[in-house]
Amino acid sequence: MDITSIIGLLAGLAALVGGFFWEGGNLSGLLQPNAAVIVFGGTFAAVLISFPASKLRSIPSALRIAFGRQPDTSSVKAEELVSMAAITRRGGVLALEEQAEEHPDPFTREGLLLIVDGTDPDQVRQILELDMDAKELKYESYAKIFEAAGGYAPTMGIIGTVMGLIHVLSNLSDPSNLGSSIAVAFTATLYGVASANLIFLPIASKIKSRSQTELNSMEMLLVGILALQNGDHPQLVRKKLSSFVTESAADKDSPTRGLL
Repeated sequence: MDITSIIGLLAGLAALVGGFFWEGGNLSGLLQPNAAVIVFGGTFAAVLISFPASKLRSIPSALRIAFGRQPDTSSVKAEELVSMAAITRRGGVLALEEQAEEHPDPFTREGLLLIVDGTDPDQVRQILELDMDAKELKYESYAKIFEAAGGYAPTMGIIGTVMGLIHVLSNLSDPSNLGSSIAVAFTATLYGVASANLIFLPIASKIKSRSQTELNSMEMLLVGILALQNGDHPQLVRKKLSSFVTESAADKDSPTRGLL
């Protein structure tokens, strides 16, 4: 579980609720089931209409990406490629065949098998770049679901507020309850705007951030695999990959700390 996502969500809720209470509000003013049904039910329905079932089934995977813990292993992957470069300098790319077949990372395994099979370097690049494009599109489709929800939620909040005001204005016989009724009506707008800016849009942003990190790692692997195929010296491979290793990953205590 990514602790920053959880802390951010809890901190945002605490700030909103705490600020409301600080201004003298009470809990009953925030808890309005009818407003929640309109906003979240309407948002859910709008998302259902906007995307096919095949896309919606990916929501659990998208949430795992947003809230799951994904440590940066770029320095470990880079050092692994440097070690492979030393092997290829001694025995050629065929010496990587066993390691390629058993590699746990699908992208790395595919790239290594391609160069072991003697595939043309341009073809290797093209195939791996297609894999990268597919990964980018997948993450983008995940983010679009939550971006859509973030766009619909405030509108549903306004709809809920208008519906509440219609109810208020149709019952003006008791002016003493007018103020509280209007306040209840505006709770729907609060739900819509708060959920969009605290939940849906931040999740979309986190997915995009994770996508960029993974694509950076895949780009590094692509450069390293092509360097292996070219028979580059391990130090040259290290030099090529150093720009992809993030500063945070390089500063961690690990066997690869001396990579940069």
